[in-house]
Amino acid sequence: MSRWALPVLLLLFAPAVAAGPVHEYRLDNGLRVLVKEDHRAPVVVSQVWYKVGSGDEHGGITGISHALEHMMFQGTAKHPAGEFSRIVAANGGRENAFTGRDYTAYFQLLAKDRLPVSFELESDRMRNLSLKEADFRKEIQVVMEERRLRTDDNPQALTYERFNAAAFVSSPYHHPVIGWMDDLRNLKIGDLRAWYRRWYAPNNATLVVVGDVDPQAVLRLAERYFGPLPAGRPIHSKPRRELGPRGIRRITVRAPAELPYLLMGYQVPVLRTARDAREAYALEVLAGILDGGSGARLASRLVRGEQVAASASAGYDLYARRTDLFLLNATPARGHGVADLERALRREVRRLREQPVTAAELERVKAQVVARRVFEQDSVFYQAMQLGRVVTAGLDPRVLDEYVDRIRAVTPARIQAVARRYLIPERLTVAVLDPLPVQGRSPRAAPLHGAGALR
Repeated sequence: MSRWALPVLLLLFAPAVAAGPVHEYRLDNGLRVLVKEDHRAPVVVSQVWYKVGSGDEHGGITGISHALEHMMFQGTAKHPAGEFSRIVAANGGRENAFTGRDYTAYFQLLAKDRLPVSFELESDRMRNLSLKEADFRKEIQVVMEERRLRTDDNPQALTYERFNAAAFVSSPYHHPVIGWMDDLRNLKIGDLRAWYRRWYAPNNATLVVVGDVDPQAVLRLAERYFGPLPAGRPIHSKPRRELGPRGIRRITVRAPAELPYLLMGYQVPVLRTARDAREAYALEVLAGILDGGSGARLASRLVRGEQVAASASAGYDLYARRTDLFLLNATPARGHGVADLERALRREVRRLREQPVTAAELERVKAQVVARRVFEQDSVFYQAMQLGRVVTAGLDPRVLDEYVDRIRAVTPARIQAVARRYLIPERLTVAVLDPLPVQGRSPRAAPLHGAGALR
């Protein structure tokens, strides 16, 4: 098979793989239920997504959503601390949770006949969490240590945190998912109790089930376990939109590190905030042009070609709830500094504004993007993740079915237009990590993106 045959086949095959109806229901108490059948294996993933994350927090209580995620494993009157995980494990399942800017989610992966176990446990802690003072005192120490390990002792993660704080002024994306350390030290159990009462209710949650299931049977189970739960008060959140850009923002972070590091971000719309959805899909493809494998522009030109970068990447979150950033980050190669690197990255961005991408390059990137989406469908967990992400961001789940066609419709002219409109200096924030001596210890490595870590 030629090296072009696989992408072509994937392009042809993608709709059949990605297709599959999503059955949507809503219980009387407001709980949204999404069910997708996938009968390739006798397993099921069940996820409960709450529409609350760090993007709903305000100064003084940052990190509270993530702290509450930890406390959700400390038990109810019916299932004391430790019982939740023990019961899931005894039934051959796996479970965990994660917090992001726009959501907090909990999941179990089980054999299909064990789905009632998940529903019974999740429905219990949705409204009946104990939230004891002694448990909180222990767990908040765990959260603060997590912050030390993943952010304070990780120079790149620390730079990313300060970068966001500079890039976002009025948007709640200004503060980190894990929270500022001073806020964590001053959180009280009463804060968590109020947060839990406000946000953890069926009318602020979505139950997502993907796997070897019958949708009507799942609905009956949901009505049995979640149906009796009382709805919470309606929540009317303020938009908290980011201020319009007024020029380049720059920060320098000095921390013990072995290498300098550069972060650049342009304020851009996402699918939910774009005035034209085609712009968001063009930005998605543009990210692939810059960072879509070894043949993409950053790797071929900056890493292997000019050898100005040891590594370089680009990123864009199509499904964020609020206006976000188009990210570029890189580490300079030996003999080069961050100034050289910034010039090289901005030169690549300028090329995108001035010259349309070629048809061949665009087709290659589209094939990679579609292939990635096809392969993602092999995972029932990832299918559920995508559903939970989009609906919690306020999007219709049908956007997932439209993805492949929307990507295919992106043109060179559209890419150039979004580059000219959004990848401009007025929208740019730049952060530089200026290394201090490491003093005999290795800086810790941790992921920069993706919101709160799994427990």
